[in-house]
Amino acid sequence: MPRSFDLLVIGDANPDVVVGPVPRTLEYGQREQLVATGSLLTGGSAAITACGAARLGLRVAFAGRVGDDAAGAFVRTALAGRGVDVSALATDPELPTPLTTVLTRGDDRAILTASGCLTATGPQDVPDRLLAESRHVHAGSFFLMPRLARSLGDLFARARGHGAATSLDTNDDPAQRWDAELLGPVLKSTDVLLPNAAEARALAAALAPGPPEGDGPGTGPAAAAAALARLGPLVVVKDGADGALAHDGVTLTRTAAVPVEPVDSVGAGDSFDAGFIAAVLHGMDLPAALSFAAACGALSTRAHGGTAAQPTRDEARAAALTTRPGSHA
Repeated sequence: MPRSFDLLVIGDANPDVVVGPVPRTLEYGQREQLVATGSLLTGGSAAITACGAARLGLRVAFAGRVGDDAAGAFVRTALAGRGVDVSALATDPELPTPLTTVLTRGDDRAILTASGCLTATGPQDVPDRLLAESRHVHAGSFFLMPRLARSLGDLFARARGHGAATSLDTNDDPAQRWDAELLGPVLKSTDVLLPNAAEARALAAALAPGPPEGDGPGTGPAAAAAALARLGPLVVVKDGADGALAHDGVTLTRTAAVPVEPVDSVGAGDSFDAGFIAAVLHGMDLPAALSFAAACGALSTRAHGGTAAQPTRDEARAAALTTRPGSHA
């Protein structure tokens, strides 16, 4: 039976205020310091992934929550303008829209987020009809939404019951607890886990402690991916200038990074997520999907913010040809 949507994205949506490059020392005492650029942009890991997937030609719906304020109206308009269905984007009557300030310096950044209504986002914001009408269900920013996190395993299980695949990008844990009791049950219903290298190491330490494999002292992303894959999901790790890798519990697959002159790396990992999901839904095998996703992440860095430079499917396919995927047991 045909589905209404290729992808349902669940999670965070907020404006990003991106400024930089910031001075090495931020001065207080009401001192004013000048930076070269400042932009108001679409933010939130889930929202950036939704925009990237729509840019790649997928039919995308979004489920989450914003406040009844100007920031919420900005997010709603931005998502709809990218072709994302926002009929399930709820409006919180009391709490404000989340707001993130991103301070950039070279290829690094500091991220300051006011949670707003993220703490109220939960299963009530994910309509059953969307779980039944989507080919794939993806969630982002797991640790920012504790109410949603506690119910995500059930939501994923229901989506899989309707024949959908599932994926999760936990993103960073601000508390640095990487709660195994909270996340472990969710992975049982997760088909693809999409951390970056630092997140993969932290998740593996929390969820799959044990003898290291594959990366010498066991601190590398390949060892972390192997450990996490033993818990069930395909683990796809974004590794910056070193490209990306995937582990299915048996085979390690790598792809090189796509050469690009980066302007801003904000949201690159979320664009990678969109690329990997789109590639799988288009029937690509794992090495090709990994290269396609790496291309999407790299090309998104060509402009400031997470969505301005997200590639089309043709652009990503052309860029992916510059990578050389390979596998080994």
